[in-house]
Amino acid sequence: MKQLITSLSVALVFIAIPAQAVEKASDDRLDQIARRGSHVMPFNLEQTTHIFSKTDRGGLQQVIVKDSSNTEQIKLIREHLSKISKEFIQGDFSNPARIHGEDMPGLAELKTAKPDQIKISYKELPDGAEIDYSTDDPKLIEAIHQWFDAQLSDHARHAVPGHPHHLMHHKP
Repeated sequence: MKQLITSLSVALVFIAIPAQAVEKASDDRLDQIARRGSHVMPFNLEQTTHIFSKTDRGGLQQVIVKDSSNTEQIKLIREHLSKISKEFIQGDFSNPARIHGEDMPGLAELKTAKPDQIKISYKELPDGAEIDYSTDDPKLIEAIHQWFDAQLSDHARHAVPGHPHHLMHHKP
């Protein structure tokens, strides 16, 4: 029953979200990103979903399993997001650059942010994990939004945009 509810929840995320405003990358680019991503992200993209939700102060990046009984993938998601959140706090965005390229929209601005300019918070979820990015700097908010759009484009087969209703239970 729990697996059915999780599967229905994931399906509703896909159905309830309006069509992406972000253009999907070419099939060649999507294949290239999936190959590069497999060297950086330890979890299986086919068994997980990335959700990128823009907020007024930045954004929320979530990775969740499609099958809530897949404890191995949940463990891998949590290990990866925990690790990269610590790197991001230190200003190290090398893993996204390895996957998407150094010219990824928003990335240069994020790399130059001072350590206290963006609050980056990791949190475990029952079916994965999330990283919350927040700042008061309008330029950095825009950089986060551009970065999320680039990820939605490059991970189009494995990612969906979030929306405010989806964030309701995550607000502080």
